[in-house]
This record gives sequence, C-alpha cells and structure tokens, in this order.
Amino acid sequence: MLLVRLEQIINGYSELLGKVSAVLFVVMLFNVFIDVIMRYLLNDVSIGLQELEWHLYAAVFLLGVPYTLKTGGHVRVDLIYERLSDKTKALIDMFGTVLLLMPFCALVGWYGIDFARESFELGETSGDPGGLPYRWVIKAVIPFAFFSIFISGMGLFLKSLNILLGQRQADNYQPPQH
Repeated sequence: MLLVRLEQIINGYSELLGKVSAVLFVVMLFNVFIDVIMRYLLNDVSIGLQELEWHLYAAVFLLGVPYTLKTGGHVRVDLIYERLSDKTKALIDMFGTVLLLMPFCALVGWYGIDFARESFELGETSGDPGGLPYRWVIKAVIPFAFFSIFISGMGLFLKSLNILLGQRQADNYQPPQH
C-alpha cells in the first residue's frame, strides 16, 4: 500500500506541473495576442514580448512533459504495445523507464544545472536591444523540467510495479480507432 501512496504523491506533483503548464499556455496566448495587436494595429514591435513568447513556449512544453508521461500521452509505438497484456506493458514500461528515461533525464538535468549556473554568473541577457534580461531563468527551467520528468518516471515505474504486484489495476484507456 505504501507503493500505491508514493505513486499517488508523485502523480500529484505531475498533475501540479500540468496545471502550471496550462496556466503558462494561457499567459503565452495572451502575450501573442498583445504582440500581434501592437505589431499590426499600433505598428510597434517589442523584442521583449517576442522573446517572452519562446520563453513561455519552452516552459509550457518542458513542464507539460511530466504530466504527459503521467497520463500516458507520450509517444510510443502502439502497433505492438496496445495488443500486449497489462503485465507485459508494465514490464516494458519499467525497463524503458529505468534503462532509457531516467538516465537521459538525469544526464540532461545534471548538465543543465551548470548551463543555468553559468548563465546566472555571467549575468547573461538577450543579445537583442530591448530583449529580456535574466536569461538564466529560462535556462534553469531545463534542469528543473528534466528532474521533474525523472520524478514522473518514478511514478510510471511505481505504477508498473503496482500493476505487477496486483496492488493496482491498469488504466483501461483505449485510443479512438480511426
């Protein structure tokens, strides 16, 4: 039962990041709307707003990945996987998480710390006049997101383990057939 509770806690964290990502998406849409209004109606261009668009897009994408992993919305080859038993799927998910996902996330997260730290120490800003200061903020999202994906991967591992131990039922979501 402890493993199920730990899975729920990790899934709660992934859910929270999904909500943060959704809010940032709305902020990004508002930012793009303002940028378009300024550009085409007021004939004014803001480099800062344009850079904020890609900063928000990167944050939406990176912070949305743990939620996507938790909900099973990530890309996988379903031609074979969807026909397998729940226990076989759980084994594949466990091995894929431990052998591929977690090492990759740990590697990118670890090296991403120095990437963001160096940007902070250098006081890196945009190279464009009127661009955003504090480039380290968006660079710090990279290690944070990859460590969060690692944590969400632990949730996937626990979900698979709980299925194998019979402490949890597999999700019965079936994608629509076209």
